[in-house]
Amino acid sequence: MGKIVVLDEHIANQIAAGEVVERPSSVVKELVENAIDAGATKIEVLIEEGGLELIRVVDNGSGIDPEDCEAAFYRHATSKLLSGRDLFQIRSLGFRGEALPSIAAVSKVRLLSSNNDTGLGQVVVIEGGTLKENEQTAAPKGTDITIKELFYNTPARLKYMKTIQTELGHVSDVMYRQALAHPEIAFILRHNGNTLLQSQGGGDMLQVIASIYGINTSKKMVSISSENLDYKLSGYIGLPELTRSNRGGMSTIVNGRYIRNQGLHQAILRAYHTLLPINRYPLVVLMLDMHPSLVDVNVHPAKLEVRFSKEAELNAFVEDSIRRLLSEQVLIPQVVKQNIGRGESRSVIQEQFHFQSQRNENLQYKQSQAPSQTEINSPQGGYSSNRDTTNAPIEKNVPNSGYTVREQISSGDRARYTGGTAVPPVSGASGKLNNSNSYNAKVQIPEALYSSPEQKPELPAFPELSLIGQHHGTYLIAQNEEGLYLIDQHAAHERVNYEYYLEKFGHPADASQELLIPITLEFTSAESEKIKERLHWFEQAGVILEHFGGGTFRVVSHPYWFPSGEETAIIEEMAEWVLNERSIDLAKLREKSSILVSCKASIKANQKITPEEANTLIQRLGACKQPYTCPHGRPIVISFSAYDLEKLFKRVM
Repeated sequence: MGKIVVLDEHIANQIAAGEVVERPSSVVKELVENAIDAGATKIEVLIEEGGLELIRVVDNGSGIDPEDCEAAFYRHATSKLLSGRDLFQIRSLGFRGEALPSIAAVSKVRLLSSNNDTGLGQVVVIEGGTLKENEQTAAPKGTDITIKELFYNTPARLKYMKTIQTELGHVSDVMYRQALAHPEIAFILRHNGNTLLQSQGGGDMLQVIASIYGINTSKKMVSISSENLDYKLSGYIGLPELTRSNRGGMSTIVNGRYIRNQGLHQAILRAYHTLLPINRYPLVVLMLDMHPSLVDVNVHPAKLEVRFSKEAELNAFVEDSIRRLLSEQVLIPQVVKQNIGRGESRSVIQEQFHFQSQRNENLQYKQSQAPSQTEINSPQGGYSSNRDTTNAPIEKNVPNSGYTVREQISSGDRARYTGGTAVPPVSGASGKLNNSNSYNAKVQIPEALYSSPEQKPELPAFPELSLIGQHHGTYLIAQNEEGLYLIDQHAAHERVNYEYYLEKFGHPADASQELLIPITLEFTSAESEKIKERLHWFEQAGVILEHFGGGTFRVVSHPYWFPSGEETAIIEEMAEWVLNERSIDLAKLREKSSILVSCKASIKANQKITPEEANTLIQRLGACKQPYTCPHGRPIVISFSAYDLEKLFKRVM
């Protein structure tokens, strides 16, 4: 006699419930998606004890036909698919017909639904997969489904449920994502009688963001809209100052369905590259619309993961759209002191400071024959960093080169350029900002960096600032007509050097010089074998390593512009990164090397600098492509508006 038997319907549904109904939030997700598919404009979710005791979902959608109410609980019964072709063009959120029978197998369900305005509907009661009631009753148009005692007949599953607060957090997260995905629907979430979410349903996503994350957060969101032949992108992205400790703040919605996709998350993070601190993540809500044939949603039991037919193109489209939008923003946080809560407790909230000035398309460095007198006193009583100093030559020592370059920035070319040519560094290896000169140089941004003149990005200008002084040898204090600014001198100098060295590492072999006395490095035997296999990566950075026997390697040459005295430390850190990195590519190596060198070459905190040096630093910062964060993502500049200062001193009430 054969051993293989076909399981009965009840056992099959309980098995399916193990995949579909993981916890109360899974039930809420499936029921809310059914309501959305029914065309509801208002969905109310009531839960008790984290959803373990009661889950009730009420909607005003199209309802269910009386003869279909019982059939809806049959396994694989669905109204969403009529043929196999429909499986490849799914436009609804639900389509498998597994959710309702799976839920009914592990709970007590009561379904009340009506598809007309006559006041009559159908009620169906199922307990543990067994039909208890199916009859006509009074009901308004729409569907009201109640789930009681979830997992009452599967004690093992019930035992491993988390605390009520944990389950409530998962339910809330599901509702938040659905509200963001469908701002045109009014969502209400209540737990034990307390309202946790109430969206208006007016179609304004920013209002939904405000109701979920708060008004102050919504003020720091920027609208995004982009489109190509295959995809349409809309939604809001947070300014870099608005970060989270995990990826939970990244909501990606595809054709109205919230999904998790590692490729999209990586594309978003790449777009925010160097704008976020380490281990911090942005807050974004992205809605992607595409033809259903370009996405396969039938790859995950809970339909949380999808597969894209053109994933590489989609990721590139998202990354480019976000990066382009961020590059158009002036990312200087404004510090506003506000009362939060009761009593005297106070908190500092950062808001975006907007500037309306336009940005020049490029920046030229012109040849200077003799230094002009730098004007120290500005009309505002501080040190001027704009018109009075732009014609003064800016002297700079090229690190470890044996010669010095003096350059002059004209007042007409003050706006920071947006091309690919690096801004020469402000400092040499010693961290000083002004040095002597030995010959003059002229640096012109090549037109070849742009495919056409029309493609030059129009970006907002870095504000013109007048230097006031230095605080604790760490922060530069500046001002303009908009307010007061604080600049982290180390972060600013690091950004200037980073963009310079990033360009230099594009052609490191041209600058590589042999050493009279090679630098020796020691590694373990295991590390030595790995270094031997990756010597070519060091060559890509202009560093020539030779095996000297055992675990010893010697550096026979490196780029001449490595900061003097820091060469060994830089190469050791580079070697550590090469050893620990699993996959290396030229772009990552170039960037990592630039960060290492720029950090070593930059002035440090608690280091006094002269007003001329400070003005030079501010000018060079303004000439950077991205002057708002250091390469590690920390902010460089923060501001206090004149109005906020007046509020602090009670000049305005």
